[in-house]
This record gives sequence, C-alpha cells and structure tokens, in this order.
Amino acid sequence: MSLNNLFEPKSIGVVGASESPGRIGYEIVKNILEGGYRGDVFPVHPDLDSLLGKTCYPDLKSIPADIDLVIIAVGAGQVFEIIRQAADRGVKALIVLSAGFSETGAEGGEREQEMRDYCQRHDIRLLGPNCLGVINGNIGLNASIVGRIPETGGISIFSQSGALCSAMIDFAAEHRLGLSKVVSIGNKADISEVDMLAYLSADENTRVIVGYLEDISTGNNFVKAAEEAASRKPVVLLKAGITSAGRRAARSHTGALAATDIAYAAAFKRSGVIRAETFMSLFDYASALSTQPLPEGDRILIITNAGGPGTMAADAIELAEMRVTEPDHGAGIPGGPEENNSLRSTPVDVLGNTDPTRYVEAVSRGLKNPEVDSILVLLTPQVMTDASEIAAAIARVIDGTKPVLTAFMGGRRVLPGHEELTTSGLPDFCCPERAVSALKKMYHYHLWKERPPRLVTRFRVNRRRVERIINRRRRTGVFQLGEVKGKDILDAYGFKVPAGALAGSSEEAVEIAERLGFPVAIKIVSPHIIHKSDMGGVMLNVSSAEAVSDGFDLMMLKIGKRAPGAKVEGIYVEQMAPKGLEVIIGMNRDPQFGPMLMFGLGGIFVEVMKDVTFYLAPITEEEAIQMLKSTRSYEMLERRRGREEVDISAIAAGLQRISQLTTDFPQITELDINPFIIGGFGTEPMVADVRMTLAPLPEEE
Repeated sequence: MSLNNLFEPKSIGVVGASESPGRIGYEIVKNILEGGYRGDVFPVHPDLDSLLGKTCYPDLKSIPADIDLVIIAVGAGQVFEIIRQAADRGVKALIVLSAGFSETGAEGGEREQEMRDYCQRHDIRLLGPNCLGVINGNIGLNASIVGRIPETGGISIFSQSGALCSAMIDFAAEHRLGLSKVVSIGNKADISEVDMLAYLSADENTRVIVGYLEDISTGNNFVKAAEEAASRKPVVLLKAGITSAGRRAARSHTGALAATDIAYAAAFKRSGVIRAETFMSLFDYASALSTQPLPEGDRILIITNAGGPGTMAADAIELAEMRVTEPDHGAGIPGGPEENNSLRSTPVDVLGNTDPTRYVEAVSRGLKNPEVDSILVLLTPQVMTDASEIAAAIARVIDGTKPVLTAFMGGRRVLPGHEELTTSGLPDFCCPERAVSALKKMYHYHLWKERPPRLVTRFRVNRRRVERIINRRRRTGVFQLGEVKGKDILDAYGFKVPAGALAGSSEEAVEIAERLGFPVAIKIVSPHIIHKSDMGGVMLNVSSAEAVSDGFDLMMLKIGKRAPGAKVEGIYVEQMAPKGLEVIIGMNRDPQFGPMLMFGLGGIFVEVMKDVTFYLAPITEEEAIQMLKSTRSYEMLERRRGREEVDISAIAAGLQRISQLTTDFPQITELDINPFIIGGFGTEPMVADVRMTLAPLPEEE
C-alpha cells in the first residue's frame, strides 16, 4: 500500500487537539500550521470550538471533508476507538503518537497487535505507536512534535527512537545539513524500516537515506529492501544494541528482540548498507555522501599547511587500507623554488604562511591529476591564515568530478572557514581521521555498486539422501548429528570425506582398520557427546591392529566413566586425513536473517584471535573469496598460495556448498566442519570432522 497519504496528505485530522501549550495535542497542531503546510487541518476535540484559528470538531465523523491523514494524540486506551472511526471515514493513513503499547509489556503488546491487525484488514497504513510523527520539508509538512521544521535538502532520516530523531534534526540544523523527509517509526506496528527504505529509495528529493535502528522486524525483507535502495542511493544506518547491555536497553525501550550484531553486520555488508559506528559518524558519512561524488579508487591526495596534520592524515589513510597518492610534478606552480618543492611533496605542503592562491592551485592540480581519486584538504590556524577566504576559494574551484573533503582543525579561529564551507554545501571535519573514515566508506560503497551480478552456483547433489537422514533423526528426537551422519550429509553434497565404518566391537574395529589400511583414526560415536576430544573420545594415527583393539577398549572405558549417561553407538574407524592447511567453515542460522556462513583459519586464529568472518547465504563465488580476504590471516593464505600449497578456490567452493546445503535445508540450525583440510592445487579438500544441530519438529508434526 502507498505511503503517499502519510507524506503528501491534502487534509489532516488531529484527534486529541489541546488548547494548552506544551501538551502534545497543542504542539502538533501548532507545528503543522507554522511549518507552511497548505492543506486542510481539522483539530478534533469534543469541548473546543476553535484552536489556533482553525475550527474544531467533536469527532472525526463531524468533519465535512475527506481526510487523508489522521494523527492520534490520546491515551492508549482510547486509540483503538479512534482508529475505528478513522476506518469508517475511509482514512488510509494514521500516525499514533500515543505511548503505552508494546514498549510497556505484554498487555500493551496485545493492544498493539489488535491495532495492527485491524489496520491491515482495512488497508490503513499506521505509523507508530509511540512515535514523534513525520516531516516532509518539500511541502512544508511538520506533522510531528519536533519544534521546528529543518532546512530542506537531500538527506532523509528515519529513526526507531523518537528522542534520537529529535536530536538528529537538531544536529542537522546546527551543521547546515538539509533534510528532505524525517520519520519517527516508533514501535513499528505497521510501517517499519523496510517500508522506509522502499519509499525513500524511490523519492526523487532524497539523495542519502539515514537511519537509526534498535532491531529489524523481518530480516529477509530488510536485506531485499536495503539492497534495492542501496543500488539507487547511499543508505547509512546506525544500529544500536550491539552489546548485551545495549540489547537489554533496546528491549526495555521498544519491546524488540535483537538479533546478534554479527548477523546485522553480515546483512549490512550483503545489502550495501553503509554502517555508522557512532552518532557523529552517521552524519559524517551522510554529509560527505550527499555533497560529493564517490571516489573511483583508493588514492588520496593530502593538501596541508602544516606537517603534523599531514602526517596524521597519512597514518589514518594507511590504517584505513587506502593509499596516499603522489602529487603532480608538472610545471605551473606559483612561488619560488622552496614553495615549488613543497607543492611536490607528499603530503602536499602549502606552507604555514599560505594564501588562498596556493590552496586553489594545489586543489586544481589534484582534480586534474589522473593518479588522484580523492582530495583531503587540511588547515590549521596560523598567523597568516584567513580560514574564511581559503574556504571560499576552495569552494569555488571544486568541480564535482572527485570528492574533496576538508578538515579545518582548531576552534574559534577556523570557525569562519567551517561556516563558509558548510554554507557552500561542503563537508568539513574537525580532524583528518574522521574525513578519512568517510572516504573509506564512500570508496567501499563504490566497490559495492560496481560489484559483478550475483550469480549463485548450484552444484549437483543428492538432496533425497539428505532428506532421509534429517527426517529420520528428527522423528527419533535426536537433534545433534555427530560425525558419522554429518559426513554422510556432506558426502551427498559433494564434499570429500575419509573412508570409514562404525564398529560395535574391538574385533570389528580391527577388521575395518585392516580393510582401510593403517594408520587410522578411531572416534567415539554418541549423540550425547559433541566435543569428543575433551572426553578422550578421539585417537589419531593408530598404526596397528593391536593398537586399534586396545584403543577401542580404553576409549569405551573412559567414556563409561566420564559420561556414564551417554548412549554410545560405537566407535568410528576411518582413514587418516592427509596433511594440509586446517581451516574451519560452518554455518549458524540466525532467527532473523537465516543461514550465516563462517570461515576462519584453525588453531589459535579462531580460538585466541577470533579471526573469523561471516556472510549471509546464499553466497556467490566472488563473495566466498571476499570472505577469505576479509580475515586478518588471509595474508598467510596468500603466502602459502604463492608456494602452491593452498588451493584457495577449494575453500571458496566448500563455502558455496555449505551455502547450498543450509539454504536447501532450513532444518539445519548449526554446522561446523573443523578441521576442513586444504591441500595443494589438484587435490580435493577433506572433511576431517563435522557436527550439526537440527531444529526440533514443530508441535503439529
């Protein structure tokens, strides 16, 4: 259903209007009238004849005109009756400012659910409850309880927190950032971040979408909407509740259950969302993206009037894994030999006694230099520095072909330059690090937009075999799949597993080992023992029949003592896996976003350094390679690949097969292949060990 009646209503009814300044019902009517809205406004109050020059009506049915939007500012217990009256009048958009719903607990949640269901049955779009309202600066609509309508521009904001929404408007006004739409989505009973992304991505007045979220309502729908929006324009989001304390606060504030932050990071990466780490970075990125083109490469030219800030900028660029570019060494630079040499340095030093001419020349040359992708201009207040004149000169020379960010460092003495830049629509940062962070996000967004089409490979697999294994296990109430059944499933999906068989006695174990050939591995098989090594349930490189027999008996004895209640199915005897690089690949199914694939090097890289990466399934070959590259230990893989010891494409193929398996079978909630042994080129990786967890059967089954 369209949101046009919410953002572009021709008439508005305000239920709960009040004659008392400071009350929500008064302020909302006042803001609508003072914001410049040209449509009809109908205050509703049973005991008032007029309010702020507008005729009041006792109820919605008394209004003698069609109503596009109704704003409700009454007690929570009265809201549902007002919604019924609105439905009777054919209203298609509601804003419920009232609190007292899911944010208050179970009883409020039931009221909210009833309200949501009713609106859906009557094709009514509902914003809120527990929200501040909506602003559309393009038509002068301030249907919110925010005091002033912001300066109009290309940034649109939606926020799950009403208070933060107000702070964002105030911050934008202070920093001369023009806003197009502002929406407080509150409890998201109906209209959510998914609706906002869809609407704002199609809005011709919005150049950058900015959002604050504490949770996401529907993971898959969010990823689709965010990817579609990001393909059209930048989407910058600040996600709160990334710690356990933050998640508890988010639940108490909105009644939301938060997914893990790892899942959100994977969803943002997949969909092209630019993630802001802090409130300040949210606007750093938005201001740069709304005023500057995207960089086409990672080469940044630094222009500075002091060595220290230039060094700080160079450090920040290298830490951001970008490059400081060399200046153009051509002729035509004004000044004497000393000044010429400074303009040929890296960073470009325009010297402390500079005037606007030297900044203009350095910026102009950077814009023309094909080896420069972005320009970072630094200024510190020195004796001869006129920050305002330099800012104005820089603004005049920028031609929009490359991003130019500035960092005028200081306080009162650089403030005139900062104001000149913001008035000219240019982003200015207080320090080089924040400007470099913005350039990094802009460059990564450029790479995402230039990514190849997503083509997910489908491998030929034995899906029926996996169905039989999973269904049989779930019917028996066994939801932990050990190594034997896990390897059967992986074998059906094209993984190479060592040959082996289950033994019920020491004699049978010896027979299997002799058939396979020594050395062998022997492992306990029990649905109640997940970490076999910790229980003494694994023996490797067993090299004789006698050792197999003794190992069988000893292992059964240990398990009997250490896990007396465990059901033991037998001992698995298998060929020893070949030597190679040990990695870990797996999947954890997030309740919001579905299967999240995991990769990491084995040993201390995962256990101590926590050097792992995650990506949402389904995954392409290119995305699988990017997973590997995003780990800190990828350099080790590269060095080994140089000696042709590691086939990186084989790891990527393994991730793709796990992606297909866990997409095909949502019954698999966890999967861990550890270790996955990677050999040289021309050899197939080997699954040395695996465990899986299945979801229980639904009660109706």
